[in-house]
Amino acid sequence: MRADVRRWLHDRTYRVTCWEPEQLLAAKRRQGATVSVVLPALDEEGTVGAIVTALRGALVERHPVIDELVVMDSGSCDRTAAVAQEAGARVVHVDTVLPGHGRVPGKGEALWKSLHATSGDLVVFVDADLVAFDPRFVVGLLGPLLTDPAVGYVKGLYDRPLTTTEGLVPSGGGRVTELLARPLLNAFWPELSGFVQPLSGEYAGRRDLLESVPFASGYGVEFGLLVDLARLAGVDALAQADLGTRQHGHQSDAALGRMAGQILQTAMARLPGRTTASTELLQFVRTDDGVEAVSWDTGTIDRPPMREVRARAGHGGRRP
Repeated sequence: MRADVRRWLHDRTYRVTCWEPEQLLAAKRRQGATVSVVLPALDEEGTVGAIVTALRGALVERHPVIDELVVMDSGSCDRTAAVAQEAGARVVHVDTVLPGHGRVPGKGEALWKSLHATSGDLVVFVDADLVAFDPRFVVGLLGPLLTDPAVGYVKGLYDRPLTTTEGLVPSGGGRVTELLARPLLNAFWPELSGFVQPLSGEYAGRRDLLESVPFASGYGVEFGLLVDLARLAGVDALAQADLGTRQHGHQSDAALGRMAGQILQTAMARLPGRTTASTELLQFVRTDDGVEAVSWDTGTIDRPPMREVRARAGHGGRRP
């Protein structure tokens, strides 16, 4: 292991048990900071309500750490928006934010537009498909930001149980991380190889940093943020927090392949001396007539830093 990675792991890996909500609330009030929590969601009516309810009960009502709880709806066809609103979140439809910039499909678009739709000094992102959600996830992500001014961005790390035909096994989730993201980081950005879950959907950052980097439009958003923020602020400004166990739904191998294609495109766009590469991904399905090829476009678009968007608009307001 590289000496710098060993040192970073020791200095910048935290545990959720280091903080209690009342400690963070006191630190937040001393600093006069505000916190926004964002849940990007697409057809997550089965889980989003429980997450919002848990966050409101623990970190809005009991300990008012969260000032703003927002669900960014990316055009759900189910009752995601209604369930989230009934549970107490403010629901924002992606198409209503910065309409002059149009809409690009993908998770990264919702995260990027959420910066314009929220106002907190600290922004926490939480995936909306988590099962048995623990609001301490947010406590663990905010802890380093509220107690160490040198930390600007915190990724969650956790065990990821995998649902199999034999039942739930304690590990095995995160296949794209192990097969693609980790090899990419070790090969091209080895200073970031200490991140246990580089693609985790739970992370938090200071607004000024998040608004200073581009957001990849698709599933490459987490990988892109990690590389871009390290380049901007330095690896020591980045940290990770052990949140315990994360449970969520699992996608098919074919869907993970398309996700991997977007992450690969995002990574290649950040390599020095990058060359143009095909964004077409061919996958194959068995039919009655044999094997049929299905073509997917895995290209991604980098949305510009939100700071630049505001500057071009001629104002500094955070909401449309």
